[in-house]
Amino acid sequence: MRRMTDPGARNVLELSLANDLREISIAAARIDAICVQNGLLPEIALDINLTVDELLTNTITYGYDDDGEHLIELLFRFDGDEAMVQITDDGEPFDPLQVPDPDRAAPLESRAKGGLGVFLVRNVMDRVEYRRGDGCNIITLTKRAACTGPS
Repeated sequence: MRRMTDPGARNVLELSLANDLREISIAAARIDAICVQNGLLPEIALDINLTVDELLTNTITYGYDDDGEHLIELLFRFDGDEAMVQITDDGEPFDPLQVPDPDRAAPLESRAKGGLGVFLVRNVMDRVEYRRGDGCNIITLTKRAACTGPS
């Protein structure tokens, strides 16, 4: 991990992650901490971390056509009504909104490989947006944020 926001920032988290799968657990711990700090229900934090894990894993595993180091920027913001996560990477263009839903009725052994994680992301979050800008994939995830109250 390269950069973090001020640990005292209550509702915003900015991380610069290397394209290394080990970075995902660090990001998850920071997301959990900010969710607890802002009183988000554990189910909301779990949904956010599940989707971030899926997208980061896909980006790190499939998004780059070289072995070089790349940075993935993660921004988490909580405004009292919604939690928003934005992931920006300089990988190959990939719009998760264009991936067809998997055939969940088909037997597991005959299903096409891939797509289940993206399906999960689209169905767990309240809103998923994609755009390509300045050579980067920018995915914005939004989740209505039920709270237990600030900790």
